[in-house]
Amino acid sequence: MIPPQLGYPLALFIGLALGLLGGGGSILAVPVLHYIMGFPVKEAVPMSLVVVGFTSGLGALTHWRAGTVNLRTALAFGPPAIVGALLGAELGLRATPRLQLTVFAVVMLLAAVSMLFGPVTPAEHPPRKPIPLITLIGGLVGVLTGFVGVGGGFLYVPALELLGGLPIKQAVGTSLLLIVISCIAGVARYHGSLDLDWPVIGLFTLIALLGVQLGARLGRRLSQASLRHGFGVLILLMGALVLFKGR
Repeated sequence: MIPPQLGYPLALFIGLALGLLGGGGSILAVPVLHYIMGFPVKEAVPMSLVVVGFTSGLGALTHWRAGTVNLRTALAFGPPAIVGALLGAELGLRATPRLQLTVFAVVMLLAAVSMLFGPVTPAEHPPRKPIPLITLIGGLVGVLTGFVGVGGGFLYVPALELLGGLPIKQAVGTSLLLIVISCIAGVARYHGSLDLDWPVIGLFTLIALLGVQLGARLGRRLSQASLRHGFGVLILLMGALVLFKGR
């Protein structure tokens, strides 16, 4: 039997991945909280939202100071993302744990494909797309955030590039802000409906934030392409495991 305490060193690993890659690591929070630390899926999802929200908030603050958060585009994506996250959380409260895990596994597999086959350095100035399409995508990513407890950065970043016409650095910074907003909305809906273990959430988040800082320093010396592909393989294996165990 795996000791639940192993979840805290893994929180450091999640933070390291976030710091090294600029996103993606938080997708491991739900599996760690559920399979390692033993929390039911219904609790692991909102607990993950808190962790994802705080770690993304740290990254968003860094990008804000660097001037790489596009508020105009965030305002187009933000409101539908909030509505989507509230709807996703509502659906999450009503769905069976098996369904949540199945959807989560599919999201992990999509994230893995994005990391393995997506471009590392996309075009700097892609064309801007119509606002209704931007609104739809923002809402759909928000639903995923609230339903399965992931930030959705692997979907937000390409959407902000391809639909919002943002260069990569602004897409990443704006994505982090949108993730924070979506997580707050999701947690707000879950709050009061579930009894969450806040001391565990707090310690897990603090350790993850420490990992983010360490990862950000290490990331300057390592190949981003190798890191993305290596982590993509890990998420692919984890997604397949979650899908298998959830059946």
